[in-house]
Amino acid sequence: MSFNIGLSGIKAASSDLNTTGNNIANASTVGFKQSRSEFSDVYAASVLGSGSNPVGSGVLLSNVSQLFNQGTIDSTQNALDMAINGNGFFVTSNNGAISYTRAGYFGTDKNGYVVDNNGYRLQGYPVNGQGQLQNGVVGDLRIETGNQAPKATSQIAQTFNLNSTNTTPTVTPFNANDPTTYNSSTSVNVYDSQGNAHVLTQYFTKTGPNDWTMNVLVDGRNPGNPTDDTAAITAATNAAGATGADAASVLAAVSDPAAGASAAAVAAATAAANAPGATAASVLAAVNGMGSSPYQVNLTFSAAGQLLTQTPVNNLTGDGFTPNPNGDGTLVLGDWIPAISDGKTPPTWNANGATPNTGGITLDVRKSTQYATAFAVNSVNQDGYTTGQLSGLEIDDQGNIFARYTNGQSKVQGQVVLANFANVQGLNPIGKTSWVQSSESGEPVIGTPRSGTLGALQSGALEASNVDLSNELVDLIVAQRNYQANAKTIQTEDAVTQTIINLR
Repeated sequence: MSFNIGLSGIKAASSDLNTTGNNIANASTVGFKQSRSEFSDVYAASVLGSGSNPVGSGVLLSNVSQLFNQGTIDSTQNALDMAINGNGFFVTSNNGAISYTRAGYFGTDKNGYVVDNNGYRLQGYPVNGQGQLQNGVVGDLRIETGNQAPKATSQIAQTFNLNSTNTTPTVTPFNANDPTTYNSSTSVNVYDSQGNAHVLTQYFTKTGPNDWTMNVLVDGRNPGNPTDDTAAITAATNAAGATGADAASVLAAVSDPAAGASAAAVAAATAAANAPGATAASVLAAVNGMGSSPYQVNLTFSAAGQLLTQTPVNNLTGDGFTPNPNGDGTLVLGDWIPAISDGKTPPTWNANGATPNTGGITLDVRKSTQYATAFAVNSVNQDGYTTGQLSGLEIDDQGNIFARYTNGQSKVQGQVVLANFANVQGLNPIGKTSWVQSSESGEPVIGTPRSGTLGALQSGALEASNVDLSNELVDLIVAQRNYQANAKTIQTEDAVTQTIINLR
């Protein structure tokens, strides 16, 4: 009997050595969970039952369990490396075969799918064609590596202060190239449908104690008609080049209704022609310097400096800003035509083939003020942007994957999901630091990081093996001693048996 007992002890000690050796071998394996050999004693059973002091029949390896306690989290330089701080497993798919892992080695394959170092695809909530997360629909996560599409500007939110101590300019009419015709100005980039940047400039001219006119140009031209003063420039240039041309003849050419010049261009030519010492060249210079007729909005402030009304002024085409279209006190620029210059002097502007935002650009200046302090733009935000190339990835603690682009924008690419089980000890290990569910583990509970009992996600980090080498080396010595002791049991039983055999 002692032979069998000693043999069972050797087998148990050998299993313990195997378990401990495997732990030591995987001390540096990311996401590895250490195992523990669990033993139980064995008693012989009989039909009549056992005595009051039965002798055991040895030892039996009852189970090798895995310990799923948290491993230390080490930082890396790869944004797609992920560690779970808390409960849960990453969900991966190998051609539809689902497995679970704590090893967060992830990257992208040639098609942009997020994969682990085995090539298994990471599962999560992907995005649809509009870039919206498809919550509840678990699938392969994929990073879009192409250029981000541009977005045409749809709104500008702006707050500024106009200096109430400013005086009304004495030089008229407004000329964007003559700072004496306005008090202050500011510019902001706006974008068309192709991602081209255009400069929208606002010029503020004080017209009364609490009244101002806001003149708006885009790229220095009329927003709705980029060629509206080309005719005036052409007429002035032709007249100035004629034999015997003088200030009056150039003014007459510009003022001729057939020339189609804007009222602002005619006013500029008139002022130049009436100036002392006027010449054909000075009138031509005034017309060339006009740029284009602006869209105008009259601003009225209260005695306390708060903006009361915004009243668009009719321009040549009758277009421009639409007041209060949404009933919220904002302005909408609805007829902007994106244009491009030919680069000549004077330049000719033509539509560039792109379009503005459908519905126009909403301009919100409702919180602007008029106080006795210097002009200042306190805040300005617009929502358009040009195209951008992928420059990096970011993952937050809830598993949202964001692509960062060279245009300063970011876009969600999907959300990582985690799985947890009622009995993680029931998971079947399949190698490659992965497990599959079993009847003992129960069904997976799928959710996003930090929801329910699931842990948080840490990007740019990996969870190290939870093996404690010091403990394992001690266990190794204990297993060795157990093996030796059980071998001694067999040796002793052999000696006793030999003694009996030698009795004659």
